Amino acid sequence: MSLRNRIAALAALVAIIIVGWWAMRPAAPASETAATEQPGDAAKPLTAAQLERMGVKTAVVRAASGMPLGTMPATVTLPPEARVAVTASFAGAIRQVFVIPGQAVTRGQPLATMVSRDALQVGSNLTRANAQLGYARANAKRLQQLASEGVIAGARAQEAQAAVRQAEADVSESSRILGLSGASSGGLITLRAPISGRVSSVAVQTGGPVDAMVAPFVIDASNAYQLDIQVPERLAGLVRPGMTVSLPGNISGLILSVGSAIDPDTRSVLAKASIGAAPGMIAGKGVMASIFGDAQQSSVAVPSNAVTRLGDADVVFVKTAKGFEKRVVVIGGSAGGETVILQGLAAGEVIAISGLTEIKMTLGGE
Repeated sequence: MSLRNRIAALAALVAIIIVGWWAMRPAAPASETAATEQPGDAAKPLTAAQLERMGVKTAVVRAASGMPLGTMPATVTLPPEARVAVTASFAGAIRQVFVIPGQAVTRGQPLATMVSRDALQVGSNLTRANAQLGYARANAKRLQQLASEGVIAGARAQEAQAAVRQAEADVSESSRILGLSGASSGGLITLRAPISGRVSSVAVQTGGPVDAMVAPFVIDASNAYQLDIQVPERLAGLVRPGMTVSLPGNISGLILSVGSAIDPDTRSVLAKASIGAAPGMIAGKGVMASIFGDAQQSSVAVPSNAVTRLGDADVVFVKTAKGFEKRVVVIGGSAGGETVILQGLAAGEVIAISGLTEIKMTLGGE
């Protein structure tokens, strides 16, 4: 037999041996094959011993009481009715200024004095009207006496009484104009604070002009404020008017309105709330506001370490008869190591508070 034939026979013998060994190899268990082919299937129920080895601890979900829906940034503002302008009824020039921006004032306190030619004219009209009134009254009295004696006709006495009423109307008109403008008959006008508060704007200076019906001063009331609250997008549908708002320092108020559109820059909705006055409160100040739910809103509280983030969702692991299941939730505020769950959980359910990584692995790495 040639060398080539011997090599071919040897190769054929090796092939026969390999095929025979493969045919006689024991088959793998079906369960092992299935496990190999389908990694990530739901894990089998876990025993208490397994949970202990994994370091998994559980807690019972409780109803939330006295915990906020969330704590969010807010800006202190003034309500529309809290800002009052001080106007000048006449044009003129500022004679003296008594206040500066930011100064606290009381109602009726003088802010400035000014002189006005128009006010002086009204004062002159008042002087003439008073003189005319005195003459009209004396004339009416004399004619009434003559009419009662039959010397003159009664119609002349009635005409005299009409002249008295006309003079009284002229005096009343001029007096009212001077009174409303804070002017004296000599043309000097005193601008006074219409409310108690703080001077937020001073638009005049000594010797400067003042146009009629402008606002040389603006006064901000200091007994009421509002909050502009940035409600996160995830809580936008849960905040309603009438809910309680709380600030540090035992300052509280109520939600007045909630916006209907989400700001594309901040991804938040603007809510407005009313609050009372408090030491250190000033318009424009940034604060953190906590919003509390009403009786219509049921929420629960869980330990904060029970909540984990998977992808774009907040989840907890709820214990079931077969182990644990992933549950997507909507979270609110956190305080004292607890987090408020607004949606997704009910009081009385049992959740995992530790060993969350191990539970993820038993669920196939979801």
